[in-house]
Amino acid sequence: MEVIAIGSDHAAFELKENIREFLIESGYKVIDMGTDSSRSVDYPDFGIAVGEAVSRGDCDRGIVICGTGIGISISANKVKGVRAAACSDPYSARLSREHNNANVLALGARIVAPEYARSIVREWLDAKFLGGRHQKRIQKIARYESGDPQWKQ
Repeated sequence: MEVIAIGSDHAAFELKENIREFLIESGYKVIDMGTDSSRSVDYPDFGIAVGEAVSRGDCDRGIVICGTGIGISISANKVKGVRAAACSDPYSARLSREHNNANVLALGARIVAPEYARSIVREWLDAKFLGGRHQKRIQKIARYESGDPQWKQ
């Protein structure tokens, strides 16, 4: 069973709960990293928490949600090994997996309606990394991230 970590800030609490339920109904194990209400919190706390869970291997992938998906994706991307993609349509979500091997999906609760968000999540979950010419690009990112001065090679 694939394990998905999920986290959001206050602006996205309701959408996080909706997506969490959708994941469970779809047969995924879910690790809920918070938040647990619509009280104001800081999105980096949750983006980084999900990113760290993905990086450590505590889960297979992660989903992070804030008002726009941008701030929380930036936060998650600060964690080594995370490739978070902020997506607001199913096509971008699919390509983020196929071409970029995104291991974290970021959504904007003020950007996408719950049912549309579910279709974005479904497309992202179903897509597979294509490898091939895309693999060398992912490897370049990993080499840069690890401090390799020859990362472009």
